[in-house]
Amino acid sequence: MSTPLSERRKLVMTLAALTLPALPCIAAVQAAAPSGEPTKAPLEGTRLAGTGLLRFFGLQVYRARLWVSPGFAPERFSALPLALELYYLRSLSGSAIAKRSLDEMRRAGPIPDDKATVWLQALTAVMPNVADGDRLTGIYRPNDALELLYAQGQSQRSLGKVGDAEFATRFMGIWLAPVTSEPDLRRALLGSTATAQ
Repeated sequence: MSTPLSERRKLVMTLAALTLPALPCIAAVQAAAPSGEPTKAPLEGTRLAGTGLLRFFGLQVYRARLWVSPGFAPERFSALPLALELYYLRSLSGSAIAKRSLDEMRRAGPIPDDKATVWLQALTAVMPNVADGDRLTGIYRPNDALELLYAQGQSQRSLGKVGDAEFATRFMGIWLAPVTSEPDLRRALLGSTATAQ
C-alpha cells in the first residue's frame, strides 16, 4: 500500500515529466561542468561563458553551458555565433520538449498560428526523447536555422537544422533573452559577460 509520502513523490515526478522539457521552469543555480563532460567547445571559435543547473521542486532537470564568440554582449545575444549545451539529469519526451519550447518562445512576443504550427512540426520531427546522461546542443549562427546535436555518451550526431533565422533567435532567447522565464539561469549562463548589462 502506498504511503502519502510515496504518493507525493510520484505526483512530483509525474509533474516533472509532463511539464519539464529542456527549458527553464523554476530555479537555477551556478554549477560547474562535472567531470567526464567534454571541455572542448562545440562550436569553433567560442569560449565558455557560464554554466547553470536547473531544478524543479528540488529535482535536478539539466545542467547547461553557454559558449560564446569573442565580442559577445548579452543585450545583443543574437549578433554572433554561440552554442548552448543541455546535459539531462532525467528522462523527458521529445514531443513535450518541443511543445514547451514553443510556449517559451512566445515570451518574446506573439507568433502567428501558421508559423507556430510549422515551427512546432519541425521541432517535434527532430527532437528526441532524452534520458539521464544525454546531451542536446543548439548551435546558433546569425541569419541561419538552428542546428541541433544529440549525444549519448561519447557518440554525437546532428539532428539537422530546424526552422529559420527568426526561429533560431527565438529558441536561443528561451535562455538568453531578458524575458526568459528563468532569469537566474540566464545570469548563470552569461557568467562573466553579465556585467555588460
